[in-house]
Amino acid sequence: MELLLLVCVFSLGVAAPADGPNSTYDTIVIGLGSAGTTAATELAQSGRKVLALEAHDRVGGRVHTVPFGDGLVELGAEWIHGNVSSRTYALAVKHNIDTKLQPLSTDPYRSDGTKPDVALVTELLNLDFTEEHPDPPEAVGTFVTKKFMEYITKNKPDLLKDQDFITEFLEFSNLQTNTMEASNDWNDVTTGDLYEQLGGPQTISWHRHGYKTFFDIMLNKYNNGSGLPNLDIKLNTEVTRIITPQHPNETVTVECKDGSSYTAKHAIVTVSLGVLKATHTTFFSPPLPVEKRTAIEKISIGVVGKVILSFDKPWWPKDITLFAFIWKGDDKKKVSADDYWTTRILGAHPPMGSNNTLTLWTSGEVAKQVEKLPEDIVKTKCVALLQRFMGDALKITMPAPTGFLRSTWYSNPYTRGSYTYDNLQAPRYPLARKWLSYPLLDSAGEPRVLFAGEATNERHFSTVHGASETGRREAERLLSANDPGRGRKL
Repeated sequence: MELLLLVCVFSLGVAAPADGPNSTYDTIVIGLGSAGTTAATELAQSGRKVLALEAHDRVGGRVHTVPFGDGLVELGAEWIHGNVSSRTYALAVKHNIDTKLQPLSTDPYRSDGTKPDVALVTELLNLDFTEEHPDPPEAVGTFVTKKFMEYITKNKPDLLKDQDFITEFLEFSNLQTNTMEASNDWNDVTTGDLYEQLGGPQTISWHRHGYKTFFDIMLNKYNNGSGLPNLDIKLNTEVTRIITPQHPNETVTVECKDGSSYTAKHAIVTVSLGVLKATHTTFFSPPLPVEKRTAIEKISIGVVGKVILSFDKPWWPKDITLFAFIWKGDDKKKVSADDYWTTRILGAHPPMGSNNTLTLWTSGEVAKQVEKLPEDIVKTKCVALLQRFMGDALKITMPAPTGFLRSTWYSNPYTRGSYTYDNLQAPRYPLARKWLSYPLLDSAGEPRVLFAGEATNERHFSTVHGASETGRREAERLLSANDPGRGRKL
């Protein structure tokens, strides 16, 4: 994970052009998402003079907390995924922030306004085949369908008589996978993925604090902190080219769309893989080495979309994580081609930061489409969807929403997607993320342009904590280069 603005405008100092009196920086960080903010603050706190350039008019990247309804909602990252060895969770604990667990619970509804067998759906949703990794790897959809059919054949043979339900449930499972992976179809995702989940609950919410608090803490702005004197931030500053020096005595030059340019000994690039895919041929001079270009081409970045509606007051059942929308086959056939996207919405989720809002989730190509549709059409169709699935079952008439938001992560030129996943090519290119993380060196073999971001994390990609890990990794790469006693944490 569009966009009202929040997160804070930081008065941490404005950098001068490269020929100005205050233009001596040790490191320039491009992008102030989780990776860039981590790298910039780690370096600044270690005494380095850092300039951070951010194309948006806010800090946060694909984390975007927005005031909405009676509180806050997240247009991007929603939860802290795990509390074991998680930097995001550890910082919250360190600052006595009362994060809250949103318990995993699903309340299913069918497209004809009826309730399915809730106990059966819950049992089937709790099946987890992800610990199995077939050799050779195969498409997730093919594998899960096979294992699912084996399970019901052995444990629920009577269910085999209801092929319509099996089809409906597997299609919902497809949407659920896509919402987690940011994929368009679960057969685009490999069972040979290298993702590792952190221990502990996966749906820990910043609730009324908002995920923006993670950035406030890092930037020393939480609780009216004074900021970091060694860190200069320029928002609304789009970088267009990075010139990597070959000679050890030369500096990195960073050129911007507004005509400004800045120099430093090092630069850390933290833009999304989507931006790299769109711009890398002109973004870097000289061109990137072949391994890095291959990684940019082969790794996939997908889209998770949100439509967020506020209401005068909550009308939905309490203590549910997801109101799941399961389409009956006959009902789906009656939906027009123009409205096909409505059949690809997973369901509605009540966020913890606002009591009177619902978030509708979609993914893949449909998420891209929803970003472009007229607002009134999206709003009207989503309300009708809620009426169809929940209103009739709960015997209520859907009230008119009081507010509307939606994400635009794909159409946003500074993100061009939500996060990465391991596609079917990933097992053939197991080192792709490592290649993407390699720094560009000068003729003496010293790192001059470095790379961070969730796409460069081999095990924790697609997460805020994974992105933060890579920012710390690259900061440590630079700090340990001048201080061997720190150890080279590469």
